[in-house]
Amino acid sequence: MEARAGKTQACGTICLKYLLLLFSILFWLAGGAVLAVGVWTLVEKSDYISLLNSSLYSASAYILIAAGVIVIVTGIIGCCATLKEKKSLLIVYLCLLLCIFLLEVIAGVLAYITYQECFPFCYQLNEELRQNLKMTMQQKYKQPGEDSVTQAVDKLQQEFKCCGSHNYSDWLENAWIQSNEHLVPDSCCKTHIELCGRRDHPSNIYKVEGGCITKLEEFILSQLYILGAVGIGIACLQLVGMMFTCCLYRNLEEDPL
Repeated sequence: MEARAGKTQACGTICLKYLLLLFSILFWLAGGAVLAVGVWTLVEKSDYISLLNSSLYSASAYILIAAGVIVIVTGIIGCCATLKEKKSLLIVYLCLLLCIFLLEVIAGVLAYITYQECFPFCYQLNEELRQNLKMTMQQKYKQPGEDSVTQAVDKLQQEFKCCGSHNYSDWLENAWIQSNEHLVPDSCCKTHIELCGRRDHPSNIYKVEGGCITKLEEFILSQLYILGAVGIGIACLQLVGMMFTCCLYRNLEEDPL
C-alpha cells in the first residue's frame, strides 16, 4: 500500500515537473515576443514617433525591452529549477514570478488612476502633441541639417496615407513649399512620383483622409490595447505558473530521499 502511494506521489511529481517546464518555456517565449515588439517599435516606429517631441512613446519601447529581458531570464531560471529539481531555485523562480505579477498589477492600477485623473484634460495633451507635430513639419521639413526629420515626415505620410498634421493646408506655411512651387510634399501623393505635390486635387493627394496626428494617435492607441491584452494574458499565465511551482516544491519536499 505504501509502495503504491509512493509510486503515485512520484508520478504526480513528474507530471508537475513537465507542466512547470512547459509553463517556463511558454513564459520564455512570451518574454521573447515582448522583447521583439519593443525592439520593433524602437527600430521601425521611433523615427516618426519622435516627431511628436515626447519621450513617452520611446520610453514605452525601452520598458517593453526591459520587461522582455526580465521575463526571458525568469523563464530560463524556471527551466533550470524544474530540470534540476532544486528547491532553492524554485523559491527564486516563485519570487521572481510574484514580483513581476505585482509590478504588472501596480502598473495597471497606476495607468487606470492616471487615465481617470487626466480624462477631462486628455484633449489638451493631444492638442499639445498636434501642435508639436505641426510646428516640426512647418519649420524643419526640407531645411538644412534636418534630413532625419524630412525622411521621418515622408515615411509617416506615405505609411499612414495622410497629409499634414491636421490636414493638407498645414503645408502652406512651410518655407520650402512656398519657395518651390509645391502645394504639398510629394510624399502626400497617392502615387508617389517627382513633382506630384504641385497639384492638390483629392484624386492626387491624401486630402480627405485626415491629418497624420489622428492616424498616429489611432496607431498608438491600438498598440496600447494590444499591450494591455498581452499583459493580462501573461499575468494569468503567471498565476498558473506560481501554482505549479508551489505544488512541485511541496511534492519535492515530501519525496523520500
